Amino acid sequence: MKSYIYYFLTLALLAGVIGCGEKSSTNETSAEAGTSSFIEVTQAQYDQLGMELGTIQEKSFPIRVSVNGMIDVPPENRAVLTATMGGYIRTTPFLIGDKVSKGQTLVTLENPEFVNLQQQYLEVNEQLTFLKAEYERHKIMSDENITSQKNFLKSESDYKSAVARHTGLERQLTMLNISPEQVKNGTIVSSVSIKAPISGSITKVNVSRGAYVSPASSIMEIINNDHVHLELSVFEKDIMKVKKGQRITFKIPEASGDTFNAEVHLVGTSIDENRTIKVHGHLKDEDKENFLTGMFVEAQIITDDIQAKALPSEAIVTIDDTANVLVLEKKEGNTYYFSQKEVTIEEEHDGFTILQETESFAPKSQFLTKGTYNLIGV
Repeated sequence: MKSYIYYFLTLALLAGVIGCGEKSSTNETSAEAGTSSFIEVTQAQYDQLGMELGTIQEKSFPIRVSVNGMIDVPPENRAVLTATMGGYIRTTPFLIGDKVSKGQTLVTLENPEFVNLQQQYLEVNEQLTFLKAEYERHKIMSDENITSQKNFLKSESDYKSAVARHTGLERQLTMLNISPEQVKNGTIVSSVSIKAPISGSITKVNVSRGAYVSPASSIMEIINNDHVHLELSVFEKDIMKVKKGQRITFKIPEASGDTFNAEVHLVGTSIDENRTIKVHGHLKDEDKENFLTGMFVEAQIITDDIQAKALPSEAIVTIDDTANVLVLEKKEGNTYYFSQKEVTIEEEHDGFTILQETESFAPKSQFLTKGTYNLIGV
């Protein structure tokens, strides 16, 4: 009898445990069924985080050609310093980066030939007075048939040859920055100065004191950065889209994260060996920036515009290469209910990003445009 009572008590206990388990399971299922799939935001949270709502907008987006290039200067703003005649460097006081002015002495050269050249000029200059007088005397005598035509022609030839030699030597002295007037006065120098042909900064110094330089040697290079421009390389497949006057945006990735503006000024008419065409661009507000010649640039030429549907870029958060947005499903009392949706995006411009397949959203759908990053993926 006791065994039967024990048996029934055991069954009752098991039944109670099973019953409690089923009840608990039922309650859990009910709780899961009641759990919302929305992201809920209270009005207080909305205001505290500075959230905003917005709709899909029709925006203008540029069609761009991506190119590379560099900052450069016009040919007249770049000068290579050379010697008219060879010589030995006597002084070279400037270093790379020094600023110089047009006409300023940069280098002095010494050469015995400079002395010889001045001596020849002085001798011819002295002879010229005598030869001129002889020529004029024979001319008068020839006009009066007092002397032979042969003597007159010889005196004329000697005089004009001396004039030509005198003029040539005078030009050579001037090119060497030696004053012919001082030579006439008896001042002969053994060194000459080489002056800056333009104002600018020294970018190369190829000589040192005591070195011999020939007329073909490059002594220094000067660049004037007062006016710089873009020298871009456009691939052959894109060149037909590029026209004068189109806007250019560019960055200097190694120096700054800022975006600068320029304009297409000239389009090349020949194709290089690497199948690119040179495009010359003028910078906007170049005086405000400290651009240096040779800086590498990444640029985009705006060739046209298209209209596309877009959202503010801040409304889109990318997780694992998937773009997501938050769509307002409803608002009840002081609570906003958002659903997270995956979207396909295209290019971004001026704070807006193009959305594909916008027809999947209702025309008046509202999106969280500020504060999305705080909620996405929750």
